Amino acid sequence: MLAKLYTYSLFGIDAKPVEVEVDISPGAMPKTILVGLAEAAVKESTHRIERALVNSGYNRPIDRIVINLSPADLPKDAASFDLPIALGLLTASGQLASDRFQDYAVVGELALDGTIRPVRGALSMALAAREQGKQGLLVPVQNAEEAAVVDGLDVFAVGTLAEAVGFYTGSLPIEAVEFCWENALEEHGHYDIDYSDVKGQEYAKRAITVAAAGMHHLLMIGSPGTGKTLLASRISTILPRLSQEESLETTRIYSAMGRLPSDQSLVMLRQFRTPHHTISEAGLVGGGSTPAPGEISLAHNGLLFLDELPEFNRRTLEVLRQPLEGGEVTISRAIGSVTFPANVMLISAMNPCPCGYLSDPRRKCSCNPMQIERYLSKISGPLLDRIDIHIEVPPVPFRELSNQTAGTNSATMREQVLDAREIQARRFANESTSHNGRMTPRQLRKHSQLAADAEGLLKSAMEEMGLSARAHDKILRISRTIADLDHSDQITAAHISEAINYRTLDRQFWS
Repeated sequence: MLAKLYTYSLFGIDAKPVEVEVDISPGAMPKTILVGLAEAAVKESTHRIERALVNSGYNRPIDRIVINLSPADLPKDAASFDLPIALGLLTASGQLASDRFQDYAVVGELALDGTIRPVRGALSMALAAREQGKQGLLVPVQNAEEAAVVDGLDVFAVGTLAEAVGFYTGSLPIEAVEFCWENALEEHGHYDIDYSDVKGQEYAKRAITVAAAGMHHLLMIGSPGTGKTLLASRISTILPRLSQEESLETTRIYSAMGRLPSDQSLVMLRQFRTPHHTISEAGLVGGGSTPAPGEISLAHNGLLFLDELPEFNRRTLEVLRQPLEGGEVTISRAIGSVTFPANVMLISAMNPCPCGYLSDPRRKCSCNPMQIERYLSKISGPLLDRIDIHIEVPPVPFRELSNQTAGTNSATMREQVLDAREIQARRFANESTSHNGRMTPRQLRKHSQLAADAEGLLKSAMEEMGLSARAHDKILRISRTIADLDHSDQITAAHISEAINYRTLDRQFWS
């Protein structure tokens, strides 16, 4: 007999439909043949499936078995095919009869005792099932809430092979899993940190507010212990909450990588990724023989924090240039090209010199000019030009550290950011851009009306500081954000002046 079932295979973070065909015919010698570009993990599954069938009380077919995974040119390298293959074997051997295979797809890895283990990418598979027009999807119990996030698709949780058989025969009624966005938000949508924890650094907090309001990349330079990491780690607390669409996008990546926490069905908070400076190019932007997302994609809709920026390999940093502007990463391999989302806000921090005390008034720098130049030259001009805001984070005086009065907190900063973001949402309502930091040159000309004194100030700064055309556009984008924070339609000289201050630090250290 021939049995056909439907399942899904991950390719990058997307799920591709796969048709599982199982054919059993009499043969002189028992033999199992698996075809369809199956990798080692799938080829080994036949032994696992046979024992799961026997240990679940079913008969193992003793005939010539051919299992085909279509399309044949799509690589398949996960254990999620175990359950559909097992059900196909039962159907082809006459132990299972069902008319539900066409409407209900199935994924799951089998243990030897017939229990079903979780799989990676359940959310992407549920999205693919809905797109394919399936009525429902059977998934392992541990993946049920994650897959149930998808509207318009019934998701059924099964814990054993016997339960899956009972569902398809109709002998075991199983209720579809329900998901509540509000409950998930209440349980997992809160931060335990706040900017009130940071003493002093009001200038840095202002710059961070501007950066967060317009989605601008930020570089902080300062001596060790001035609070750069502390400031960076709290930026998520002043950004808008993840929308349902953003949450789904981020969750797809974590689900496909197997990094979604077991007690969460969705990523509810903006991610803050802090890769170590020894990371490789593939680890940062993605890659591998089978393309997988890197840290920049894991930080999608969130923050990528590169601490000790000059300690990163220069080539590794250079691969960031295109994703920072394009908002996505495309990895091309012989098996095909995969595009991963990478819409991130880059936050970087560094010392001003190898010893870290070049600009510290309390300690003397021990580096010679050649060492400082070599240290700073690890960051290329083109990459530095793509970072919108550069600020210096000075040491905090003792009087501010010992002051019991709380500084600016996250709630105050977040209110300003949300107001500015609302203005931008109205401005870009009918455009693909949604933040000032991502404005195209055409949008920049359209939305940046300069007052007469502001235009003169910008012209003087360009001539005296020798700024590039990209730096000119960056100043205009930052000025537009500062004006939004002031609820001003027009960009004034005060807005331009503050924006220029955020672009002078590179001239001080890299001139």
